[in-house]
Amino acid sequence: MRRVRADGAQGFGWLAGRLGLRGQAPRTDEAGHRHATWLELFLDIIFVYALAAVVARLGNDPTPSPRAVLAVIGLFVVVQWAWVGQVYYDTRFDPDDALHRLLVLGALVGAGTMTLGVDEVPESVLLTIGYLIVRGVLLLLYLRARTTSPMARSVTSVYLIGFGAGWLIWLASLAAPNTLRPTLWIVAMIIELATPWVGKGRLNRWPVDNRHLPERIGQFTIIVLGSALANLLFAVPDHPRPHMIVAAGMAFVVPAAVWWVYTTFVTTRLTQRRLRGGQAYGYLHIPLGGSLLLLGWALGQVVRLIDDNVDRLPLELRLLLAASVVVWTVCGLALYWLWSRPSGARLAITGYGVISVSVITATVREPRLLLLLLSAAIVGYAVLLTRRLAAARQESADEPER
Repeated sequence: MRRVRADGAQGFGWLAGRLGLRGQAPRTDEAGHRHATWLELFLDIIFVYALAAVVARLGNDPTPSPRAVLAVIGLFVVVQWAWVGQVYYDTRFDPDDALHRLLVLGALVGAGTMTLGVDEVPESVLLTIGYLIVRGVLLLLYLRARTTSPMARSVTSVYLIGFGAGWLIWLASLAAPNTLRPTLWIVAMIIELATPWVGKGRLNRWPVDNRHLPERIGQFTIIVLGSALANLLFAVPDHPRPHMIVAAGMAFVVPAAVWWVYTTFVTTRLTQRRLRGGQAYGYLHIPLGGSLLLLGWALGQVVRLIDDNVDRLPLELRLLLAASVVVWTVCGLALYWLWSRPSGARLAITGYGVISVSVITATVREPRLLLLLLSAAIVGYAVLLTRRLAAARQESADEPER
């Protein structure tokens, strides 16, 4: 796959050289595969705080209202989509000269502004201003890359039209009443989310880097899992009693098993040859990431209730636990489908995961017993799926020989 370097103006290039800011080629391994740059990893840091701010809106009420959960899901989509937009640019264009670095640092300021505005949505305009900065920087980067080749013009036109339309609606929301802003944001996000799918014909002619994209999206997924672990950590009181340490340990098993399954899937590289424009791969990680964010919060609430000696979990919390795990499981099956139509064994494993978790959360109300059974069910699912993924990797390795 060919990547295009978007060179800056001669004057700026001279100034960058004098300041020691000349870019280097993106890092590659011995086989020439593209890896995340230090700038990309630096950008990730602010999104750690953004995700923490999003999930913090749920507070410590173990019976969140559907409206509160939907608000958190919506904010998560906005935050993740702001991050994903940069990733899809980076996977097609060389992102490592001085002007690019300065622009992305501006986007980092925008992401920080979004983080500050999450808690006061929709009254505060900080979320809107931050998103306008982040997406505005991306539009400038696409404008800069547009002139580098005919293929670049074709690809950048898709994003400039779709994301540009969404940007204008976000801008218009600044002048809208507080009650109307969420509606405008939803319209803008629908337009932006539809853009890669509507333009997939053009985007698929310039495939994404099939190593770099899964690596970067995987890194964001790890950030989400980190947020889940943070929720567990904050739920454990100072100087915990032995039963609390045991409860926290059982809760930890769940995100650990999720990490095990996800990293096993990514390292098999089953979808590598079928990513093309990467639309389906990126879309599926939106509900997957949102489910993990809510799963971490729900597990933290279970641990808190154990510390409060509550003997029955509320229905709302059990439903949220079940929905989070089921969505994650179904998204995993869909990601597998990008490689090949699932076999009967793969469908059976998914069925086991969905049914076991649903039965446990529907019938078990005692917090400690629920944690024990839930962690055991998910570990069983992880073991079965890991074995299936290992067999699928072997099948994929044998394909060229047939």
